[in-house]
Parts: sequence; structure tokens; C-alpha cells
Amino acid sequence: MENKKIENAKFGAEAFKDYKMKLPGLFPRIMGPNAMKYLQEVVESGLTSNMMSRFETAFAKEYGVKHCIATPGCTPALHMLAAAFGFEPGDEIIVSPITDYGTIQGLVCENYIPVFADTDENSINMSAATIEKCITPRTRAILVVHKTGLICDMDPILELAKKNNLVVYEDVCQAVFGKYKGRYAGTMGLAAGFSFDGEKTMGSDTGGCIITNDDELANRARYMGQSRGAKTLPGFGRIHDALGYAYRMPMGTAAITLAQLEIIKPHVEKIDLMARYLSSLIDQIDGVHSLHIPEYIDVYSCWMFGFTIDLEKFNCTLEDFAAQLAKEGIGDAGAGKYYLMPEALTFLQRKAANKIYPYSKPTASYDYTYGAGTCPNAKAFLNKFIRWSSFNERYEKEHCELAASMIEAVAARNRKRND
Repeated sequence: MENKKIENAKFGAEAFKDYKMKLPGLFPRIMGPNAMKYLQEVVESGLTSNMMSRFETAFAKEYGVKHCIATPGCTPALHMLAAAFGFEPGDEIIVSPITDYGTIQGLVCENYIPVFADTDENSINMSAATIEKCITPRTRAILVVHKTGLICDMDPILELAKKNNLVVYEDVCQAVFGKYKGRYAGTMGLAAGFSFDGEKTMGSDTGGCIITNDDELANRARYMGQSRGAKTLPGFGRIHDALGYAYRMPMGTAAITLAQLEIIKPHVEKIDLMARYLSSLIDQIDGVHSLHIPEYIDVYSCWMFGFTIDLEKFNCTLEDFAAQLAKEGIGDAGAGKYYLMPEALTFLQRKAANKIYPYSKPTASYDYTYGAGTCPNAKAFLNKFIRWSSFNERYEKEHCELAASMIEAVAARNRKRND
């Protein structure tokens, strides 16, 4: 990449404040009616509230699982799981190439090696077929990412993992309460990580969590991620027997997130209906294609709405199309090329190229290369993908029709003519 002045990334309401929107904005968020009540409880308790455990109990009940472990965010949640698994440095975790840095950070911090399986052709997600090509004797787990809320086809992935004795766990940061063949996303693997950041579907001030039915993994996650790898030695005090972390959800965050949990299900149902309706409208526009919603998805918890364009049909670049759409009134419309992790993680490219631990042999068993060309299907998909992440529960049919009309206007303005 060229050396250019780089602006620090923004998140939450700060990232959305300058967008010009003709559609329902994400902020200010709709808050659960009990948010102030729960926050007041935290204050009046003099910080003795059990709000975090109340949220954990409520979330576990809604998902029908034994354990929920609350964290300060989605990145810490996935890091906590990576630490809890206790794999060896140099072990490989297969993961989608189209995701966010938060999916990968924990793997890198624990000195595991991310192996990016390509996506299916014309798809944002990887599949059992693309994963199978990446399995080696050093593979230990598959981290499945349900990008934009589109749930991966899990049954073939689970079958493949069982055949190869691999752990499957899920990144559900964009698919809260999405459903696959009657099952919630996040309940199909050994464990899952969630996001409650302000801009996510179940937006709190921040926050995340882990869910699992595995008692041993839950205990290990709390030990590594909340007790900082510490045990109490009689007559001495704390000893730190492992490199642990302080990933505990604050009580104020727990209060808000508990209130948001109480209103999320009807919001997700509404989002599912509107995403499907908008997709049907977009598919009527020549040269524009919605993301395919497979039949196995019962509920599409769509956090990020997206579509692809046939660039050969237009007299503009992908970035020009997105910029014109933003001017039309979808202010946060943009390209998503930065989601290609093998290309975006330049520090990982350097480590692999220079054989820096754990890419040295040993610890690594193979030579690794990261870059734009390692996942050609994912690269080709993102080269034609436009998205916006302000899609939310306020959308009605008229908003979907307005969004489709704006996309049609940009398409018509730039469509090549057959003279």
C-alpha cells in the first residue's frame, strides 16, 4: 500500500454524525424502556449491583444455552475464546477472509496462525468446500463468520469439522438472533462471540459476550478472560498461572445491554422483513444484485445491507457509484474492500514474509503468504460490493422503496448505452 496520511478509524455515533441521510438513521438509538431503571439500580447500589450476571442469565435463557459470559466488546469476546481453547503457538485457525479485524485479533495475540479460506464464488461467506481445501495437520479450529448477518451453511461445515476432529465456533457479531433451519446463529458450534457495540443491531454503549454449552470451556474462558489467569494460593494470595486478561463487562454497559435485550427480537423480525423486501426491489434494477438470502435462513438479522454491481454495465468505478449513492441520501454507502483481511492486515503480511514468530519454523509447520491474491473469489466479490451499515429497525416499506429508487437513479445515470 502507498504511504498516505491515515485518519484514525471512528466507531459508534461518532462515525455516523456527518452522514447525510434521507433514510431512517441509526442514531439516536431506540433504547429499551428499562435502561434508565437499570442504570439507576447500578448507581443506587453503590456499585454492588449484580447487573452483569443478570444480563448473562437473561441472554443465556433467550438463546437456550447454559453459559453466557459478558465482555466489554466483541473483539475481547473472541480473544477470550481464543485464549480459552489453549491451542499451541503455530496452530492454525481457518477463518473467513471477509470480516473485521476484531475476528482476527485474538488469534494473533495467542500466536495462532490465521488461515483464510476463500469465499464461494459471488458470495461474501466461506463454505465447507472452500474450508476443506485449507485443512492441514496443524488445523485446530474453524471460526465461522456470518458476515452482514447472512448465516453460513453450517450443517456441511459441522460435518466436515467432525470428520477432521476440529472445533467450530462462530462470530455472530453481525447476526444476533438470526436463525438457520430453526436454530439461532451462535448455538451450532462449540461457542460463539457477539457484539453489542453502539452501531450493531442490539446496540448498547459497547459490549459483547460469549455463549457456550460446554462447562469446561466456560470455566476456562472466565479464568483466562475475567480472572486474568489468576488463582488464589492459601497463605500467599493471587498467583498468575497463565497469561490472562481483564475482559469484564462494566455494570453500566450491562444495564443498558440488558434493556436492549428486552426489545431486540421484534427489531430483528422487522429487519428481516425489510431486508427481504429491499432485496426484491434491488433485484429489479439492471446491473444491480442483492446479496442472495439462502432458503436455509429463517431469520436474516441484517446488520449491514449490501449489494453488488456489474461494473461492465456502468461508466463509473465502484467508488464513484458509492459516492453518488451517498450524495443521493444513503450517506454511509461505500465500498467494502477493506474487509479483505489477507490484504488489510499488512502487519501479518510482514510477519509471514519475514518468518517472525510464530511464522518461524519451528513454530510454524509451513510457509504462509497473505495478500490480495490469496483469496481470489473474496477479492472479486469485494471489488463489486457496496454496503451501508445504518440499516435498522426503523425502516418501513416506503424507506425500502426510497432506497431502491436512489440506487436506480445512480444506476441509470451511469449505465452504458447500447448505441
